[in-house]
Amino acid sequence: MTDEVPEAMRWSTENCTISRTMEILGDKWTFHVLRELFVGVRRFEDIRARAGIPRQVLTDRLAALIERGLIRRQPYRLPGQRERYEYRLNQAGLDLYPVLVAMIQWGDQYLPLDGGPPIEPRHRGDCGEHVSVVLRCEAGHQPAPREVAMRPGPGAQPRALAG
Repeated sequence: MTDEVPEAMRWSTENCTISRTMEILGDKWTFHVLRELFVGVRRFEDIRARAGIPRQVLTDRLAALIERGLIRRQPYRLPGQRERYEYRLNQAGLDLYPVLVAMIQWGDQYLPLDGGPPIEPRHRGDCGEHVSVVLRCEAGHQPAPREVAMRPGPGAQPRALAG
């Protein structure tokens, strides 16, 4: 047994990318809202009904996602009614799609249902094949998780030593 200190202990987590991301995505309702937008449900009442989310919670989550640039409001009007809004994913929101697919993959593997998956990511169009997320390095290799090392990047800051 060694007393070697892991390399990660030398670097601060003050500006951690994961922490900054979880400030936006870190509660269950945010991903429920994004799930609905990913499957094409865009109107407030439809999102609320499908996700089972309380009205004020939905209002708050939509406002936060707009403020962070993940979604935008787009006006629409049904004949004889007042103007309302649909919610559409911006590029930052669309770029979360692999995260959603990875969550589905993980859930289907480790929390399977007897009847099979309730939703399956499939390639649109003629292909129709199952879509999955894989780790791939820039050289094209597909490393196993234990073959990936987190290294300090250019924004890393040394950890302040306890005094």
